[in-house]
Amino acid sequence: MKIFSGAKSLSPSAARNYLLMNLFATPGLGSLLGGRIVSGLGQLIVFLFGFVLFCFGFFKTMKVYYSMADFSVDTVPSQAGNLHYFLAGFLFAAAGWLWSLLTSVQMVRAAKTPEPAQPGTVPPRITK
Repeated sequence: MKIFSGAKSLSPSAARNYLLMNLFATPGLGSLLGGRIVSGLGQLIVFLFGFVLFCFGFFKTMKVYYSMADFSVDTVPSQAGNLHYFLAGFLFAAAGWLWSLLTSVQMVRAAKTPEPAQPGTVPPRITK
């Protein structure tokens, strides 16, 4: 498969499956399988960057709260909130998801139904 040869033509069922994969599994993976290499990689990178930021904020917050369970310190740590990591991670992940939604809708619209067989044609005879 040539990477930059352009988008391949898809059947409607394949385009639907790639849409479901983009929206409910991993944004960008359905686009990659559908032949949209550059946009699929972009979607995947943006989504994963947002996911990493979100997880980083979660772990920083949990570190603060678990250090409070030690009971060796009388004061509460002042940096209990890492909302900016959560927000930035959510926005990046949402941007990757929306980008994959737009690409998926384009793939579904561009999908071509297979042409039915002509009425007068007969399949070839199978012989031994």
